[in-house]
Amino acid sequence: MLKVAWCDMYAHPLPENHRFPMSKYELLPRQLLYEGTIQPENIFAPNPIEARRILAIHDKEYWRRLNSLELDKQEIRRTGFPLSRQLIDREITIMNGTLLCADFALKYGVAMNIAGGTHHAFTNKGEGFCLLNDIAIASQYLLDEGCTKKILIVDLDVHQGNGTAQIFQNESQVFTFSMHGGKNYPIHKENSDLDVELEDGIQDKEYLVLLERHLNQIMESVSPDFIFFQSGVDILESDKLGRLGISLAGCKQRDKIVLEIAHKADIPIVASMGGGYSKDINIIVEAHANTYRLAQEIYF
Repeated sequence: MLKVAWCDMYAHPLPENHRFPMSKYELLPRQLLYEGTIQPENIFAPNPIEARRILAIHDKEYWRRLNSLELDKQEIRRTGFPLSRQLIDREITIMNGTLLCADFALKYGVAMNIAGGTHHAFTNKGEGFCLLNDIAIASQYLLDEGCTKKILIVDLDVHQGNGTAQIFQNESQVFTFSMHGGKNYPIHKENSDLDVELEDGIQDKEYLVLLERHLNQIMESVSPDFIFFQSGVDILESDKLGRLGISLAGCKQRDKIVLEIAHKADIPIVASMGGGYSKDINIIVEAHANTYRLAQEIYF
């Protein structure tokens, strides 16, 4: 069974000034349910994560100030969100969604979070719509519980997973792979275990050849036993922030490559949504929905 974490916007409402780019998190599950890709029993609603799981990754003082709404104006501006209690409550629920997805992936092979992919959150700061790092927290959980020996993080958002790279820079049990726009945000890049910088305007064929080649090489050399997939769809040609030239079909093929490699190798995988900022919300939802459709098709 495909297990899907959904932090319902109605259960965790945000102030009106938070709404963009949040609408896709409301529309995607409704689209997946409407078309029959998932059923209500596929969805689980996570509870807030335990503080000890956050503190396994994030600096104690940063978490205290964030949770107490004590960040200064510059820190708040860097995150891109007005700071509020509702935002923090939603964030810690999203974190637990990815952590619980890790457990479900161990059981079913794959699980997905309709949120998350918050790869710009560092140990001691947030930026770029990311306050805490869900993939890092879930990775550390698996390591602490002895569930895995080698984790591969495949980050295919158009923006480098700089926070994730910083968090795991000295962790040999986690291999960070980021394939992103070389001239895009963030201006200052961290060092992932493997960074593949893409030229503006890259097209489907070149992109997919690069991805498949690098991913196959990583699988052979790293031999992971668990994969986290940051499946941002801001690689699309239509994306306002992306600057790449990937079609909707190309984005779907990207997801197919990642999911099929994990499936064929019998390696559990968790996907978190990541970014997507096309002007047409229907394109964003369709691109994200393809990831879930493929998971059902490949695994079930």
